Amino acid sequence: MTISMYQASVPRLANAMRNLSNILDKAQAHVDAKKLDANVFLQYRLFPDMLNFIRQVQIASDTAKGVVARLAGAEIPAYEDTETSFAELKARIAKTIAFIESFKPEQIDGTEDKDIVTKRGDKETHYKGMQFLLGHAIPNVYFHSSIAFSILRTIGVEIGKRDYLGNP
Repeated sequence: MTISMYQASVPRLANAMRNLSNILDKAQAHVDAKKLDANVFLQYRLFPDMLNFIRQVQIASDTAKGVVARLAGAEIPAYEDTETSFAELKARIAKTIAFIESFKPEQIDGTEDKDIVTKRGDKETHYKGMQFLLGHAIPNVYFHSSIAFSILRTIGVEIGKRDYLGNP
């Protein structure tokens, strides 16, 4: 049995985004229960040269919507990156989930060998569809989600492996 590009992307990415959203709920509940400053959590970073919690969530979201759009040949929606609260980050995640779940299998299946080009500044990186999905995008979503998780866990939010994995 083979797995389709759709099955390897949309359901997995939507699940990762839902798990991240659920972790944000736990962070907000923690902040509320202990009467803490949410901004401390939102601006926290694991090390001075790393991105803060907000950027980790934004990048996970951007990567999820970007890979699905590229595979389907659709325009990637631009988000403003202006979130300053858990609620605004949750709204971004919900928007991302709605976007990626709007695609049908026939829009993504068969894109294993599709040429994908990403640009960062003047640098172009060339991929094939499966290489981009499995070798770049999915690891990137999980990386930034796990850093967001680690930030919250480091500063006391009671979350664990089950929260990160959710219900795959």
